[in-house]
Amino acid sequence: MATMKSLIGLINKIQRACTVLGDHGGEGMSLWEALPTVAVVGGQSSGKSSVLESVVGRDFLPRGSGIVTRRPLVLQLHKTEDGTTEYAEFLHAPRKKFTDFAAVRKEIEDETDRMTGKSKAISNIPIQLSIYSPNVVNLTLIDLPGLTKVAVEGQPESIVADIENMVRSYVEKPNCIILAISPANQDIATSDAIKLAKEVDPTGERTFGVATKLDIMDKGTDCLDVLEGRAYRLQHPWVGIVNRSQADINKRVDMIAARRKEREYFETSPEYGHLASRMGSEYLAKLLSQHLETVIRQKIPSIVALINKSIDEINAELDRIGRPIAVDSGAQLYTILELCRAFDRVFKEHLDGGRPGGDRIYGVFDHQLPAALKKLPFDRHLSTKNVQKVVSEADGYQPHLIAPEQGYRRLIDGSISYFKGPAEATVDAVHFVLKELVRKSISETEELKRFPTLASDIAAAANEALERFRDESRKTVLRLVDMESSYLTVEFFRKLHMEPEKEKPNPRNAPQPNADIYSDSHFRKIGSNVSAYINMVCDTLRISLPKAVVYCQVREAKRSLLNFFYAQVGRKEKEKLGAMLDEDPQLMERRGTLAKRLDLYKQARDDIDAVAWK
Repeated sequence: MATMKSLIGLINKIQRACTVLGDHGGEGMSLWEALPTVAVVGGQSSGKSSVLESVVGRDFLPRGSGIVTRRPLVLQLHKTEDGTTEYAEFLHAPRKKFTDFAAVRKEIEDETDRMTGKSKAISNIPIQLSIYSPNVVNLTLIDLPGLTKVAVEGQPESIVADIENMVRSYVEKPNCIILAISPANQDIATSDAIKLAKEVDPTGERTFGVATKLDIMDKGTDCLDVLEGRAYRLQHPWVGIVNRSQADINKRVDMIAARRKEREYFETSPEYGHLASRMGSEYLAKLLSQHLETVIRQKIPSIVALINKSIDEINAELDRIGRPIAVDSGAQLYTILELCRAFDRVFKEHLDGGRPGGDRIYGVFDHQLPAALKKLPFDRHLSTKNVQKVVSEADGYQPHLIAPEQGYRRLIDGSISYFKGPAEATVDAVHFVLKELVRKSISETEELKRFPTLASDIAAAANEALERFRDESRKTVLRLVDMESSYLTVEFFRKLHMEPEKEKPNPRNAPQPNADIYSDSHFRKIGSNVSAYINMVCDTLRISLPKAVVYCQVREAKRSLLNFFYAQVGRKEKEKLGAMLDEDPQLMERRGTLAKRLDLYKQARDDIDAVAWK
């Protein structure tokens, strides 16, 4: 089986890595929360800091009145070989070793003020401190702010609830071992630590009780009922602690000497002598270390299961946002072309009906074009008055003898010219739909989301191609309209009876010498004939214009939307290809974080496999 040192050391290593990566929160249970820890809980002035210093054997924690611990302190103890130098390291200053523990205290104070300022506010962002010493056992402790009942001057009114909520967020985790510190010279029933521990751990399976200040209890009283489990029973034995007195602190009494003095107190005490072997800070440290090692071993299967689950989730997210791109130009070009093809597939799905949007093109042909054709001003252009005017102007000084052919041609040409407007409008409407489909396709191509520069380049290239397709389509539809003017369907007019109807003479009115010999009905007939021909042309264009637009715009968009872009990309140098694959900084940061977390989990799994079953 694994040694205690290797197991607890491994957990310490994983916890430090989790803290660096910020992996101690989020949805579900994080790896940090799955790792067993010991949280030190107590009210203000309960002797909590003195207990920690006794366990460490060093005077290193800030002292003072009111709230001194204003940020969680994750304290990792590493036992070293006898005779080695003691030193401390902070996670926020990893390359700096502290051998002066007064400087450690100052660093804790400065790092606390850096986050909270000089005020008495608190922060839930932990400070992580590792101490390497031959005088400690392998153990991880979390020193939490002392519970308080009243906010003092300079503190927000919410400080009482804020501290309790912070402490509760640690101790309510099922893998947290609670070290409940209670002063022996106060009624245990009023202990803040025991009260909170009972709420989150009603069976007492996770709680270790510590009674401090045994040496300053009133004469004639003792703490035996508590220490022997009669006053308040826990699953684990209570441990009594004798801290340094204020006089000892003022005299800077060595912590090793203080431990020796504590042992002597219990060994010579008439009340506690029979419990001496299970009392004191040294025993407490060993007890917690052994229990932590046992809990770690029990939790290894669930920790490994969580690690495997996290690895699968991270791999899935990395697959979704994309893996890192190779740096050689061939791989970059291949990636760009693959991304272009992914966009092209989405675009074609919109056109072919796999995705919404392509139906809007049919809407242009089925609704917009017919509506525009109906609004053309043929009634005005082919009114009797305008027909007479156009025919007369076409005849000039010599009126037509049989049929006004030049008048017909002018009326037909004028009418056909009106079709250019709807034809061009149809081209523009389809162009707008295609541009919108390009925009939607860019946004819906998941692979492009990590490359905003390339997405922008593809969108620009696609829109440039659509502009070329629109220009060609406009030329084609105008050519179709001009074709209708350039050659009239002769058979249509040959079927018409072109004999003009003369108005019957009115005997009551003498004929006017300059009167037009053709009546209004003659011009109405001409207008009717032209209107019938224009209706035939309209029906033809209603069919042929969509064909031309689809052929020149939609078909080309499906066939060669990015062809010109492909040719340009193939000629680009490596630096320009790399610039096109410039990713969203937030996405790159996210991938980097995931990659580091993946490495953490894989390394943790390998380390656990390496030591857990030795």
